Amino acid sequence: MAQENAAFSPGPEEPPRRRGRQRYVEKDGRCNVQQGNVRETYRYLTDLFTTLVDLQWRLSLLFFVLAYALTWLFFGAIWWLIAYGRGDLEHLEDTAWTPCVNNLNGFVAAFLFSIETETTIGYGHRVITDQCPEGIVLLLLQAILGSMVNAFMVGCMFVKISQPNKRAATLVFSSHAVVSLRDGRLCLMFRVGDLRSSHIVEASIRAKLIRSRQTLEGEFIPLHQTDLSVGFDTGDDRLFLVSPLVISHEIDAASPFWEASRRAMERDDFEIVVILEGMVEATGMTCQARSSYLVDEVLWGHRFTSVLTLEDGFYEVDYASFHQTFEVPTPSCSARELAEAAARLDAHLYWSIPSRLDERVEEEGAVEGAGGEADADKEQNGCLPPPESESKV
Repeated sequence: MAQENAAFSPGPEEPPRRRGRQRYVEKDGRCNVQQGNVRETYRYLTDLFTTLVDLQWRLSLLFFVLAYALTWLFFGAIWWLIAYGRGDLEHLEDTAWTPCVNNLNGFVAAFLFSIETETTIGYGHRVITDQCPEGIVLLLLQAILGSMVNAFMVGCMFVKISQPNKRAATLVFSSHAVVSLRDGRLCLMFRVGDLRSSHIVEASIRAKLIRSRQTLEGEFIPLHQTDLSVGFDTGDDRLFLVSPLVISHEIDAASPFWEASRRAMERDDFEIVVILEGMVEATGMTCQARSSYLVDEVLWGHRFTSVLTLEDGFYEVDYASFHQTFEVPTPSCSARELAEAAARLDAHLYWSIPSRLDERVEEEGAVEGAGGEADADKEQNGCLPPPESESKV
């Protein structure tokens, strides 16, 4: 019994070791990985649309402005060359001369006519005439290419504006993860919440353990990823995220923390990455929010403070207590040692309770001893007395 009691005793606490570990995923969800020495940069151009969408806002606006400005300048220069080649600029005062474009008297006028043509403004001051076939062909070409440029750039800006990245900012994770008992078993837990009243549809949660390992053959695998079960088999990983939920990973025999005690976990070096995915109810687009917990951010022997209260006709969530925890009695041993101690305790209780058969034999032995009639067959432990008919005979 001393071993079982020792397993549940908190024991002397040690301050957690401070590390300078580099995060794999930042607390705000940004992946702390940069692509270096990428020589096949042409691959980015094969998917130009995604490349423009992934650019920073200042670069996206720069490309947006340049796409239109360069197109207007390019076609404006061609309109000016047509006017110059036909000699329209030399007959500006000749009323009998039919130019390609009326009132086009220089490069600036050609540039303005290019803008009016591509944007279909049509002020009416500069008009193409029917005596210029090359101008008609150029007008058709600019109208088609202008529509393509417009569709491409407006599409890029629309997708960039409607990206659900900002929606993920209102999906919050607790600042710490905790380890405590749930139904007699050690569990690693963290909390998630949604600050908006419009909910995430088909929300699901995943957790990854990021830890370097070495194989039996001596191969070193940096940042090895291991799944942490958060209810995939039972469907608990699919969330109805209306109010904050505590996500639990039960530390069982399949868990990588099965043999990790409190001291061992504090000395370990790992990172837990949590991923929340779902569709935005307002737009139907997929949203993903991420966060991570280092060793120093896992509190052993803590539990989350309740944030949900029942008011008059509704439930209220107090997000001021969202990150708060409090200490609870928790064994400092590993989950494996806890399970073995519980098994020994159950076995001790089972064998310490006499069976009903033994109790009956003891009662019969006491009665026979008082009457002085002891039977050798009845003295054997667990033997039943003979039937009444046989005893009478």
